Amino acid sequence: MKKSQASAPHRPPPNTSRWRTWRRRLLLSFMVLSLLATVSLAVVLGIYAQMAKKYDLAALGQMPERTMVMDSTGELLGRMHGENRIVVPLSQVAPQFVQALLAREDSRFYNHRGVDFYGVARATVRNIKERRVVQGASTLTMQLARNSYPDLNDRSFHRKLLEIMLARRIEKMWSKEQIIEHYVNRIFFGTGVYGIQRASQVYFGKHASQLTLSESAMIAGIIRSPVRFSPFRNYEGAIKERNDVLQRMLTLKMITAEEELQARYADVVIRAQPLFQSQGDWALDSVRRDLDRLLENHEIEDGGLLVYTTLNKELQTAAEEAVEKRLATVETTRGYKHPIKAKFDETWDPATELTTTPYLQGALTVLDNETGGILAIVGGRDYRQSKFNRATLGQRQIGSTVKPFVYATGLASGFLPGTLIDDAPLQPGEIDGADPSWNPQNSDNKFLGAQTLTAGLVQSRNTMTIRLGNYAGLDRVLRVLGDAGIGDHAVKNPQLFIGNLSGNARELASAFTIFPNDGVRRRPFIIHKITDKAGNTLYDASVIEVEVLTPGVAHVMRRILGQVMDKGTAASLRSQHGFKEKGGGKTGTTNDYKDAWFAGYTDRITCAVWVGLDKPETIIDEGYGSRMAIPIWADVAKKAVALGYIPAGPRTEPPLTSVALCRNTSQLATAGCQASGMAYEDELPYDLIPQGFCQLHTGIVAQPQMQPRRSGPRGPGLFDRIRGWFR
Repeated sequence: MKKSQASAPHRPPPNTSRWRTWRRRLLLSFMVLSLLATVSLAVVLGIYAQMAKKYDLAALGQMPERTMVMDSTGELLGRMHGENRIVVPLSQVAPQFVQALLAREDSRFYNHRGVDFYGVARATVRNIKERRVVQGASTLTMQLARNSYPDLNDRSFHRKLLEIMLARRIEKMWSKEQIIEHYVNRIFFGTGVYGIQRASQVYFGKHASQLTLSESAMIAGIIRSPVRFSPFRNYEGAIKERNDVLQRMLTLKMITAEEELQARYADVVIRAQPLFQSQGDWALDSVRRDLDRLLENHEIEDGGLLVYTTLNKELQTAAEEAVEKRLATVETTRGYKHPIKAKFDETWDPATELTTTPYLQGALTVLDNETGGILAIVGGRDYRQSKFNRATLGQRQIGSTVKPFVYATGLASGFLPGTLIDDAPLQPGEIDGADPSWNPQNSDNKFLGAQTLTAGLVQSRNTMTIRLGNYAGLDRVLRVLGDAGIGDHAVKNPQLFIGNLSGNARELASAFTIFPNDGVRRRPFIIHKITDKAGNTLYDASVIEVEVLTPGVAHVMRRILGQVMDKGTAASLRSQHGFKEKGGGKTGTTNDYKDAWFAGYTDRITCAVWVGLDKPETIIDEGYGSRMAIPIWADVAKKAVALGYIPAGPRTEPPLTSVALCRNTSQLATAGCQASGMAYEDELPYDLIPQGFCQLHTGIVAQPQMQPRRSGPRGPGLFDRIRGWFR
């Protein structure tokens, strides 16, 4: 018999059992790691979602624009500060540009919620295949987030996650159309150009709504590298980018093959506008300087403001043209020996800005008497070559234009228009505070003897002016000049009576307004109002005024300065330049004809003009203010009148009374005055009528013949001032 053998249990091979154990462990580990990764990703996304909530999404629509500067009629003068951007609604953007933009940057824009996962996968595969980053996955919304917040400009993984979460938030808050509108207004389109409106203007000279398909494709094509593919720098490159966009639009069936063919072969003409419209001129220079005083730096630099000025664009242009035209004429005069601007322009390097120029310069300011608002301001002949504003920053001796203020002080001190003043050489020790050897001459090198106060100003007699200033008192003259806003009076010297003090066109124009304004000076200003983009008022100017002279003194000064214009040193205004409006003014010429001035007014406007060289030299022999400055003033004043700067009605003059006066003492005349031939009749405002009778001429006191012309209260007496003069 055979032994039966017991059957042994079946066992798997040792290596198979070990594999199953490891497989279970690997599966478990994978599940745990997946769970941890999911939890970690959720935590990370949660953290970044919280971080994204710190960003104010309302800022997407708050884009810094250029500040707009308007003239008094609502005309745009120019732009300044802020980014070179003009925000427009999406309805004012050509639809074909929006299509070109989406074709180029985000064709699935309407199919995602801020992140295009299909695009991410596609870009990943493409980049792996190419073994380099050749395609991005940023959606339009992600680009908007990146361009709206400065801290998202780096290329870190942290920035990308934050950008993604911000894009998700943006899609929840804003509609697709709003996102596109924010994008096209915010995006960078090349050096100094932001937003589709300015890109359209700078590259093609047209509004964004007028872009053709070909132009739209070109602008959309340069977005990824606007500097490299700028049509100005790389026209061929810009054309290639345009063609790529057109092909993409055809592939996406946004356009037909016929439309693509027409756009591809369309001529794209670059009609560039200036990068910064009206970026620099004398008017904007003055606005910019005043803006710096009125607002904080951050309010200014952010831009987007609307600045309303007192300027008149048409008058400003006329003033600039008048300065250039008249000075160019002087340069052709026989005997003119300085460089001529036209020849200087031929050799000037536009990259060079000059502190001073070698050719003849000019400056002027025009003010509205009623408000003090600056209507026009010119600081030189060429803002490109020299930005030094001579109308506001220049300080030159003002010559005889100071004399009206000396004579006004004399009238306020008790002198009268018919008072006699000696036109004779000064005697040593006669003038308080003067060097004994100081003996200035008159412009004609003649001395005419005793002349009336009126004649002294009309004929601009130096010795008479000095004597009158000395009688009135240097301190009192300085006080009137200070209230009128002229000059730095740190040095007190009687030479200032005939113009040895400095000033500029803006100061002088403001000072001369006291004559047409019945003795009141209104603060000159150029900015009337400032608002932000929301229409909130940030600044609103008010008229600030100070009384410098009494209305009576101002009235008499108008009478005398009117004679200066009619038959005095400014008579060429009537005879040569045909200026017919009622007004007055005073010429000024400094020693050796280095500075030529004319400051004059009508009842509505006041204008001061300066002509000279930046480095003081004789302009030309006999280069008087009447010859150099008056022609410019005439052109500007006539243009102002043509623009309607005339009084609304006739001027109301102060009540006048006819009185008999003594030419020697400025007192009421007596029979002795009449017997000596010193009595005369004049019509004066009440506040200038003397309160006493002449004590110089003996004889029977005769009652003055006083014939009131208009009713009104009698002004205060001047006896104490007259007594001080005699003392």
